[in-house]
Amino acid sequence: MDDSPALVVVPLKRPTSETTIVSIYSMYGDGQPVKELADTELPYYTDFGAHSPLSPPPPSTLTTPSLSFRTSATSSRSQESTILPPTPPRLPEPQIPSDAEDVDAFHVRSTYAQLEASGVRGDGFEDGVERTRARVGPSRSSLLNAFAALDDGTEKSKSLGPKELETLASVDRYGFFAGPSHDRLVLLASSPLLKRLAPVRAPSGTAPASPPALSSLPPTRPPPKETGRIAKWMRMMVPLTRDAGANVVTWCVKQGKEAKLRRRVYKGIPDAWRGASWDYMMERYSSLGAREVDALAREYTDALDKPSTYDVQIDLDVPRTISGHIMFRTRYGAGQRSLFHVLHSFSLRCPKCGYVQGMGPIAATLLCYFDPARVYAALVRLHDAYTLHTVFSPGFPGLLEAIYVQERITQQMMPDVFDAFRRHMISTTSYATKWYITLFSNSVPFQTQLRLWDAFLLEGYDVFVAVAVAIVWVYRDQITSSTANFETVLSLLSSFFAPEDEDVLMNWIGRMLGDKKLRASMRGWKEEWRGLVAAGKEGTALL
Repeated sequence: MDDSPALVVVPLKRPTSETTIVSIYSMYGDGQPVKELADTELPYYTDFGAHSPLSPPPPSTLTTPSLSFRTSATSSRSQESTILPPTPPRLPEPQIPSDAEDVDAFHVRSTYAQLEASGVRGDGFEDGVERTRARVGPSRSSLLNAFAALDDGTEKSKSLGPKELETLASVDRYGFFAGPSHDRLVLLASSPLLKRLAPVRAPSGTAPASPPALSSLPPTRPPPKETGRIAKWMRMMVPLTRDAGANVVTWCVKQGKEAKLRRRVYKGIPDAWRGASWDYMMERYSSLGAREVDALAREYTDALDKPSTYDVQIDLDVPRTISGHIMFRTRYGAGQRSLFHVLHSFSLRCPKCGYVQGMGPIAATLLCYFDPARVYAALVRLHDAYTLHTVFSPGFPGLLEAIYVQERITQQMMPDVFDAFRRHMISTTSYATKWYITLFSNSVPFQTQLRLWDAFLLEGYDVFVAVAVAIVWVYRDQITSSTANFETVLSLLSSFFAPEDEDVLMNWIGRMLGDKKLRASMRGWKEEWRGLVAAGKEGTALL
C-alpha cells in the first residue's frame, strides 16, 4: 500500500450564507486522518454523496473529478489550491436547482445523479450509507464513512470476494434472500379451485373462521417442465427487429402459432423467455411498437434532468420496495437508483396521476427483466392501454370499477358470502385496495405474481378481478362460518397467500375468463358502474 499521504477536503457544516467551512486532512492509504492542515471556505456547499449548490458556482471553484477550493476574499491567499482524494469518483458537473424547486427535492435528485456516476461500494451485499432520508452527519467520522462508501472504480472489474459469493449463494432463482416474514401467511388451498366458478350456497357454517397459518413460504423451485417449455417457446417466437449489432430487440409469435399463445401463457412462461414475451404482449395489447418505445426511451432520459414534486416521497419509498431482493438491497445501489429514476420520470408523464406508492412494486418487478428506459416505456404502456391511468388517478376510479365488478360476481355466484360481507360491514375496499393498486405484488409469492402478470399482460386488468374472486372463492367457508366476525374475515383477506398449486390457480382463472357469458356480464357491469358515477350514485353502490 502506498504510504504517501493524500489531501482530502471534508465539509464540516452546512452553510449559513454562500460559503461552507471545510477542513483539509492529510490521509494515508488506510483512510485514517493523521493531521489537520487548515480551515478554509468553499463558495458553495458540497457533500461527498452529492453536490448541492445553493447558488451557481463561480468560475475556478469546486470542480470534478478533483475537488478544488478557492480561499475567501478576506483571506490573504488568492491562489487556487487543488485537493485530490485517494480514489476520486468521477462525478458529473454540479447542477443547480431549477426555479421554485424545493431544496430537499433537489438534494434527493442530485444525490441519485451523483451516485449514478460514482456508484457505491458493495452493491448487492452491503447495506450502504443513507444520504437523503437522513443526511450525512457533520462529524468527521460520518463524512469519511460516507466517502468510503463510494465506489472506488473497481467494483465492476475485480473478482467476486468470499462475502459476495456467500451472498449470491443465499438467494433464490429470482434473486430474493430467505423469504420475508409475514404476520399473516396462509395457504391458498387447491381443492376449492378444482370446481369451476358457478352459483353455490354456503355449508352449515361449522367451518373454522380462520384457515391454518403457515410458518414460512414454501421454497421456490423451477417448474418441473420448464426445460421443455423453453424449447417450445423457442420454436414459437421469432425475431421481429434487431439493433445495429444484429441483437434481437423485439420478438413476435411465429405465424400459425397464435392459437397456442394463451394456453402456453397460462401454463407459465419460462423465466428465460419472460422479458421477450412480456414485451411482445405489451406491444400486441397497446399497439406501441419499437419506434414508439425508442421515443419513450428518449423521453425517459430527458425527464431525468427535470424536477418532480414527488422526488422526496419517491426517495422515501424506494428502500422499502421489495427490499428482500439482491438488486434492491444496497442503499443507492444500481437497483435503487434505477427504481428512483424510473419513478421520477414517470411521475412527470401524467400530471393527473403523478406518483402513488403502488407504482413502486410494479416498476421494481419490471426492472428484474428490463433496463430502466424500457421499464419506463412499459409503465407508459400499462398506463395508457391497460387502464392503470384510471387506477392511479385521484379517487382511483378504475380500482373502484374493478371492485364493483368483483362484488357483482360475488353476489351472483356466492350470495351467502356477499350477505356475510354485508352483515359484518366489511367493505371490499378495506382488503382489496392493495390487491388492485399493486397488481398483487405484495400479496402472493414472487413466482406466483409473475404467473399472474403473464396472464395480465395477455388479457388485461380483468385478470386481477378473477384473482380477487378466486381468493374469496377459496375462503368462502371461513367467511360464512358461524364463528366469523369483522376481525377474522378482514384479517384473513389481508393475509399473504401462498398457493398450494399455482397451476390449479391459473387454470381456474383461465376458465373463468374464458367464460364468454361471464365476460359479457363483466363488460355490462363496467358500463353500469360508469352510469352510476355519471349519475352521482356510486357512493351507495359498493359494500
